[in-house]
Amino acid sequence: MGRVLVIPSIDIQNGVTVRVVKGIPELNCKEYCNDPIETAMLWRAENAKTIHVVDFNAAHSHSHKNFDIIAEMCESVIIPIQLGGGIRTFEDAEISIELGVFRLVIGTMAFDNQKEFLKVLEHFGPRKIAAAIDVIDNEVVINGRQQRTGINVINYAKQLKDIGVKRFVVTDVNRNGMLIGPNIELSKNIAEATQGKVTLSGGVSGYNDLNNINQEFDNGIDSVIIGRALYENAFPCQKIWRVAESGIFN
Repeated sequence: MGRVLVIPSIDIQNGVTVRVVKGIPELNCKEYCNDPIETAMLWRAENAKTIHVVDFNAAHSHSHKNFDIIAEMCESVIIPIQLGGGIRTFEDAEISIELGVFRLVIGTMAFDNQKEFLKVLEHFGPRKIAAAIDVIDNEVVINGRQQRTGINVINYAKQLKDIGVKRFVVTDVNRNGMLIGPNIELSKNIAEATQGKVTLSGGVSGYNDLNNINQEFDNGIDSVIIGRALYENAFPCQKIWRVAESGIFN
């Protein structure tokens, strides 16, 4: 059995780090470092191997107001940064890659403009593009996790596999930021249905959850995004980092 790669999440809105609960960013969280660049440097100092960034301004209003900050984040740390939020066109993808990120996590475009998504996937390749699957009650949600689609998650994941997606970032939105435990079964089912690699996101509350996720490494869950549990010190950082970079870059 391999070891799952732990990826700290930095969620940005209006230039500051925010906490996200059930897909909704909450501002003015005093327990968090407000500066996303300082936050990225903190996780790098804690020996993180990569960082997951969500741009909520881009996701909700297609704004690029945080792009300078994201570019500076990429310059400030020597570890790869993957970016999600508001990537709706090929031009968005080009601009985002030029910021210095190593991978784009794309959700809405993959659902409602598959022709454009396929163009992005073919141009940059499956190592640089992951499909975000945000889920509420086994239903795919899009547009900043605000719009239900009525589409079954497994059927959708299979469609993405058929057009060439190799990696899926799977978020159970109702568990996101709630510290109530991850929906491991959801990610496991997507991994089995697609034979792809899955990054689980949402609900991790502590070390036991991480151990349970790690048991599914051989079943395709090779990485996990953790936000609130890290920021609120649910476990010591140095004890949870894993050195399985090979999985996340494949």
